[in-house]
Amino acid sequence: MAKRRRPRARAPIVEEYARLAADYEQKWSVYIEATTEQTLARLQLRPDDRVLDIGCGTGALLDRLTRAHPLARLAGVDPVPEMLSVARRRLAESVELREGWAERLPFEAQQFDVVVSCNAFHYIRQPVEALREMDRVLRPGGRLIITDWCDDYLACRLCDLYLRWFSRAHFKTYGARECARLLEENGHAHVDIERYKINWLWGLMTASATKDAV
Repeated sequence: MAKRRRPRARAPIVEEYARLAADYEQKWSVYIEATTEQTLARLQLRPDDRVLDIGCGTGALLDRLTRAHPLARLAGVDPVPEMLSVARRRLAESVELREGWAERLPFEAQQFDVVVSCNAFHYIRQPVEALREMDRVLRPGGRLIITDWCDDYLACRLCDLYLRWFSRAHFKTYGARECARLLEENGHAHVDIERYKINWLWGLMTASATKDAV
């Protein structure tokens, strides 16, 4: 009699956010609203840009992009099927959603004018590989925008230390200097990083870089 195969263990981030998906936006509504608003303000899109949202989750940023830039061609990728199911219910059919990881993006090379990631980079376990993939799918002259927690702020630094001990999904937060170094080592000669607070306690940064127009 053939042995039954055990189901493959899910990655910690998939396991955690599968549980959170149904209530995620309600629980973190203030935080999501603030971070997506700050990211959207820094995108500076042209009307028909093709945009990829990495770690799109429940589609909060894509939803705002749809309303602010109705002619933009939008796509999102996330490793958690349950989060993508929420996104599919809220977004138009024209928004392309795929299951996948930042380190192995399921898209052809040079497909996007803008690649954006909002509140996802601290989960990425292979940041160098992820940045290479983001660069691969960007067209020459395309822009990369990353918004994430900023380790230069004490609250983020303490939260990072706590989560490294108690959350298997969390990986690492970065300060502005370390984030710039990662981007520069990936071939981005000109990196702009803006640090800011979204309330009296919590600090973010948005990194912007442009792929060389070869």
